[in-house]
Amino acid sequence: MSAPLLFTPIRLRGLDIRNRIFVSPMCQYSSTDGMPNDWHLVHLGSRAVGGAGLVMTEAAAVSPEGRISAQDLGIWNDAQAAALRPIADFIRAHGAVPAIQLAHAGRKASTAPPWDGGGPVHASAGGWTPVGASAVAFAEGHHVPHALDEAGIEQIIEQFVNAAQRALHAGFEVVEVHAAHGYLLHSFLSPLSNQREDAWGGSLDNRMRLPLAVASAVRDNWPDDRPVFVRISATDWADGGWDLAQSVVFAERLREHGIDLVDCSSGGLVPDAKIPVAPGFQTPFAQTIRERAEIPTGAVGLITAAEQAEHALATGQADVVLLARELLRDPYWPLHAAHTLGADLDWPQQYARAKPR
Repeated sequence: MSAPLLFTPIRLRGLDIRNRIFVSPMCQYSSTDGMPNDWHLVHLGSRAVGGAGLVMTEAAAVSPEGRISAQDLGIWNDAQAAALRPIADFIRAHGAVPAIQLAHAGRKASTAPPWDGGGPVHASAGGWTPVGASAVAFAEGHHVPHALDEAGIEQIIEQFVNAAQRALHAGFEVVEVHAAHGYLLHSFLSPLSNQREDAWGGSLDNRMRLPLAVASAVRDNWPDDRPVFVRISATDWADGGWDLAQSVVFAERLREHGIDLVDCSSGGLVPDAKIPVAPGFQTPFAQTIRERAEIPTGAVGLITAAEQAEHALATGQADVVLLARELLRDPYWPLHAAHTLGADLDWPQQYARAKPR
């Protein structure tokens, strides 16, 4: 019998990844001044030990004001990059590819961690005024962002480039540009949040202009033999917003700019979206974008069972799967999934005595 597709290596540019289970970025809200610490080493390292093919950090902010919360991970200075290097080295030493997501929270910045309510944090409590595509708040009671001017937009592009260069020096082999979930780049894409009347708003081409500029600039500053991903929200789940048809066009343009994989999520732009959450509910987006834009895709969202993940790949819905909450529940999910599907996946030698026979 052939090996399950889930445990077949995938090659992206010059990078070989041992299997198609990727750890999705998951905010930990556990940093001080953007610095990683022992929590990040254990959290990310255990998923590498657990057999994932690629382990991606949480969203790493490209600037202090680009953080979702004051407790977010950052990569806007060299000290953060230096502290990330041992984490990247540990991931690689245990057979997984170290990856990092570069992000700017935009109008959804300056909020509290979810266990503290997740609401806006104002200046009197250590918060700051976010920036965005337009001066339109995410929700009632949230910060009204400062609309970026031309100089501010150019600075954002430069911040992503600088972050990518630091990520390379820190030892990461894949970078992902975060253009989903209502954060800055997504807020430029959607007409619900982008109400500009200049060259950065209005038409689809104009709304795609900044995300494409960032993706292209990161690609130009990343080694040719290493992949660049982009995470998108394939739909806002809201009338008049960003949708799958626009996502296909955007993915086509990303491919033309040298992007190697589109990580297909959804939602996050508006608080009242009606999202039909169910197992695998976002995999059809990955399939449509894969087929129509002719670019590799990752499927993410309530993928929990080995058979479900294998089915998504075997039926052409995606090239890889990204797991989030299931890998929080079980860091060793890939090892268990391999046993379920009959694949012979090596266990860490320290754990080999526990491998099912």
